[in-house]
Amino acid sequence: MSERPPSVEPNPDPQPSGGPLRVTVDLNLCQAYAQCCYAAPDHFVLNGREALHYDPAPSAAARADIERARIACPVQAIHVEDAGTAHR
Repeated sequence: MSERPPSVEPNPDPQPSGGPLRVTVDLNLCQAYAQCCYAAPDHFVLNGREALHYDPAPSAAARADIERARIACPVQAIHVEDAGTAHR
């Protein structure tokens, strides 16, 4: 009897710290699918075919929208962390 390895899924509901966020988008990975724009239209805007505009330091109140956009990104180009933590 063989065991299957457990599936690994992203954590869609991280514990909020209450402070501001740091958002980065790896523009080398981004393919302009605009899924982030659909998931969080107040925070991500695609101008033209490839110019993504976003707030790199949104408030903690935007966490749910930003996390929804991060999860929606098909190439996982969006990274979110608390502004007080070291960048990894």
